Amino acid sequence: MLLLRRDRLLLLLAFFAILAADFYFHLWPEIQSRFVRDCDCQTKSSTVPAIEPTVPNTAQGTSGPTVLNTSEAAATTTSSKLQQLFSHPLYRAPEPKSPNQDLLLNPKEVIHNYRKRVANLNRRRRTKDSDRNLTDSEAHTSWLQFHVGINKEALYPRHSSAVAQLLRDMSNVTIIGADYSADEKALNGECDCSQIVKPSGTHLKLVLRFQDFGKAMFKPMRQRRDEQTPEDFFYFVDYQRHNAEIAAFHLDRILDFRRVPPVAGRLVNVSRDILEATTNTDLESVFFVSPANNVCFFAKCLYMCKTEYAVCGNPHMLEGSLSTFLPSLSLAPRLSVPNPWIRSYTFTGKEEWEINLAYCDSIKQLPPYNNPQRLLNVIDMAIFDFLIGNMDRHHYEIFTKFGDDGFLLHLDNARGFGQHSHDEMTILAPLYQCCMLKNDTWQRLNLLVLPEYRLSDIMRESLISDRLSKILTEPHLQALDRRLETVLRVVRRCIRVHGVEAVLHHRIPTPKYTTTLQ
Repeated sequence: MLLLRRDRLLLLLAFFAILAADFYFHLWPEIQSRFVRDCDCQTKSSTVPAIEPTVPNTAQGTSGPTVLNTSEAAATTTSSKLQQLFSHPLYRAPEPKSPNQDLLLNPKEVIHNYRKRVANLNRRRRTKDSDRNLTDSEAHTSWLQFHVGINKEALYPRHSSAVAQLLRDMSNVTIIGADYSADEKALNGECDCSQIVKPSGTHLKLVLRFQDFGKAMFKPMRQRRDEQTPEDFFYFVDYQRHNAEIAAFHLDRILDFRRVPPVAGRLVNVSRDILEATTNTDLESVFFVSPANNVCFFAKCLYMCKTEYAVCGNPHMLEGSLSTFLPSLSLAPRLSVPNPWIRSYTFTGKEEWEINLAYCDSIKQLPPYNNPQRLLNVIDMAIFDFLIGNMDRHHYEIFTKFGDDGFLLHLDNARGFGQHSHDEMTILAPLYQCCMLKNDTWQRLNLLVLPEYRLSDIMRESLISDRLSKILTEPHLQALDRRLETVLRVVRRCIRVHGVEAVLHHRIPTPKYTTTLQ
């Protein structure tokens, strides 16, 4: 009789243990996730301005070597410097409607490709509704609208509502799949990705797929916001920072380049959103529970992807950045081009541009840089990299459809914002060696140095819209103002030496695209 009671007690204890484990690993993370998200939404819904404010389309365009008169724009001051900036004539100049051939994608082809992808994914997942047709609302997802809006001048129109919605969707839409990125699969010999990306060196990143069949590159948090890159670190072994990806997108939009794909921060449940969502057994095998009872994982890469370099949740929640995927290479082929001002990726030695003062003169004679537009785009990219402190721009990508006149994609900015106390002047080599700059870039830079449009204030306000708090610390925001002043000094020196006409290059205003999916 005593033995039977003992067996019942053991069964009862086992039952409670199973219940406790189920609560800890499934119910508690869900409660924690919803609590954090609800608090975040309530906190920011009342204070955050719209990502893309609505502006009138009746302003007149301008040109000239100096910045526009700002008295009219500043007359209707508001509490939002960001809205005031986007209401400035430089950001709302009328633009002629574009011909369809200047768009990257054919909307009908995009929809057809999307339907095929959904059918294939549903077939593999064996869902009950795998044979159903897409509704109109499903065929107009924000990431599809983003893809259709890509044109010859930029990744998205200035005041794109699709981008604003895309940022919200990446922060909230349910994650249904997780996998290694293409470069990590290349290390395993699973695909030939050498023409697309280089193998990852020091960073862990994953591809996350959403319920609406969009996907994004997830880069988890690796270090605290207040940590600076050690002085002895080379740029090619530095940690990549998820908050740098987020901040780079906002800065790119403020500069009106619009060449960084939309990036949003998100708090991810690594157990539910990655471990339970993946079908990759290799990815499942790298999960473990740390001595502090936090769920951790690592990935396959060349140098620092071991258990001692794993990332861990708290205990399940982990913040990271989500970068929107560009259209498939089958629909929109891209070309990866070595940066003419590439750095040496060894511990010794220098590149020619570091020792040859006339390096730019020789570059101008070589295609595609004998086309001034391509070289001016490289100089824009150098200014952008200098502002964020990114020394790791070894390649850039372009859409092959647009040829030499197309814009450069500013991808992979996670090595930016590493040091706020140091300004690496060599990043500006394309600018001070060539002494060339687009006139509209010059005008916007002059605008962002004025007190009513100060870059640090605009960035601070813009970053509040992200779901993660304190994307950049104050020293990094102040460094933006300091570096902007440095860029302006370099350009003024060029103007004094070569003259305004030789330095500042004018061009026809870029067309505005309002095409929607049909």
